[in-house]
Amino acid sequence: MTAWRVTKRKGDQVIQAVARTCVQIEKIMSGDGGPTHRYTHYLKPMTETGMKDFQLDTQGLLNVSEEAATQHAGATRRFALQAALGVGYAAAAMPVMAQTAIKTSAQGLVSGEVTVDVNGFKMPAFRSAPQGPGPWPVVLVISEIFGVHEYIADVTRRLARMGYMAIAPELFVRQGDPSAYGEIAKLQSEVIAKVPDAQVMSDLDATVAWAGQHGGDTRRLAITGFCWGGRITWLYAAHQPLVKAGIAWYGRLVGQSSALTPRHPVELVASLKAPVLGLYGGADTGISQESVDTMKQALAQGSSAAKTSTFVVYPDTPHAFHADYRPSYREAAALDGWARLQAWLQKYL
Repeated sequence: MTAWRVTKRKGDQVIQAVARTCVQIEKIMSGDGGPTHRYTHYLKPMTETGMKDFQLDTQGLLNVSEEAATQHAGATRRFALQAALGVGYAAAAMPVMAQTAIKTSAQGLVSGEVTVDVNGFKMPAFRSAPQGPGPWPVVLVISEIFGVHEYIADVTRRLARMGYMAIAPELFVRQGDPSAYGEIAKLQSEVIAKVPDAQVMSDLDATVAWAGQHGGDTRRLAITGFCWGGRITWLYAAHQPLVKAGIAWYGRLVGQSSALTPRHPVELVASLKAPVLGLYGGADTGISQESVDTMKQALAQGSSAAKTSTFVVYPDTPHAFHADYRPSYREAAALDGWARLQAWLQKYL
């Protein structure tokens, strides 16, 4: 069952689970007990196997320092708390997050789950579009590591209200269900680290083909993504000639090469086929300003689309500042970034 459906159909169970977690957290924080080793167990393998890129992702997701993200033997109680609770959509039940979560009405839209055929594999996706035959310009929406939950579904509705067919494919479905994980490090190592870039590119190609067969105008194609999806946005803008625009929200730009992730955005600037707008936080603990500067320099030497790409870096702003269901949400930066996204789409589609 997908995470957005868990949120929709099992809200009471989610709230109860979070409540139980919070009780345990209180014990950990107060020194009254609480098996911190239960959570640091998942951090240790990642550190010892040299998964530096995923450590940086975890830093950004939790908004902690490198020392805290890599300290597995004697993790601080605060980091154990964050790792235990996770920052998936289930935590939106907590008041500080629920107050900021945006809910967009589906009235007047076609909005819900669809199935995309990928060479015989049935991949679920969440699609929102205006009612009517179209054709509508298409925007691919690429999730964070938490998969297609209610926040991502709501982003598709926001785009549909702007006149786009927005589709968020469940790109982790072969490797696992992100909604089943409460610890970020375990989710990273058991699911996210096993997703090949080549598989993602193929899944997105199939999603574009599906859109073209169901009322989408793939001659006007864009992609936007958050965190993990931000990196994929850069990669797909270098992969798919049909893409006319990309908007990458705090996606990793550099990293270590592996069999599953052979190249990173900074290495693909010569192949970039569409201009990308990068929206990044100046206080992101997982994506350094140095890596942003490196990417800017590479873009200046890249393709014509690369040279048209640009960055907006919001000072004193953390990772995931657009995620309105999490404490990292920063309304001013999120609203400004969304306005820039709209202008970017209008310009290139």
